[in-house]
Amino acid sequence: MMKTSRVSRGLVGLTTLVATLSLGTVWAAPQVGQPAPDFQVVDTAGQTWTLAELTGKKTILEWTNHDCPFVIKHYDSGAMQALQRDATDAGYVWLSVISSAPGQQGHVSPAMADDLTERRDAHPTAVLLDESGAMGRAYDAKTTPHMYLIDESGVLVYMGGIDDKPTTNQADLEGANNFVRAAMADLAAGQPIAVPVTRPYGCSVKY
Repeated sequence: MMKTSRVSRGLVGLTTLVATLSLGTVWAAPQVGQPAPDFQVVDTAGQTWTLAELTGKKTILEWTNHDCPFVIKHYDSGAMQALQRDATDAGYVWLSVISSAPGQQGHVSPAMADDLTERRDAHPTAVLLDESGAMGRAYDAKTTPHMYLIDESGVLVYMGGIDDKPTTNQADLEGANNFVRAAMADLAAGQPIAVPVTRPYGCSVKY
């Protein structure tokens, strides 16, 4: 009886191991106050970016999909570009991240991404092409937009939505509480970020 039980437990353990391996890499969700996940992703110019190389610089990550109505709201209004300009003027590195897989909505070539940046007068430091979705999954990016703010020491200090108006209506931007802008202000004042985690909204990331 005992021998049969041990065999059964062994089979259960083996089955669990096989199931885990079949699912591929298991990503731990990032946590505010902890080191942000490192990444290694190529931008539209072919340059490889890693978080480790950004030590000493404040960084903003913006998950984006130009075909998403929620993203369109922020770009057609000019709100995202204004935030990008203010952030980069304040010394932030702003990385727009496209995690749409080939064949999925929002997937673009490097040339298409550069054209979007030019036509929309966007101001990211670089646009990262995360075709494999590895960076998106490491950050548990769920929506476009989904925003992350990382301090100079590489610690994640904000993650979540861009503001508190989860609609596609540009008129709702007036009076919206922009969480990213508020987090930047708290950091500039040397204060803890008042609202470090919020619920993201937008289109699902098309892994």
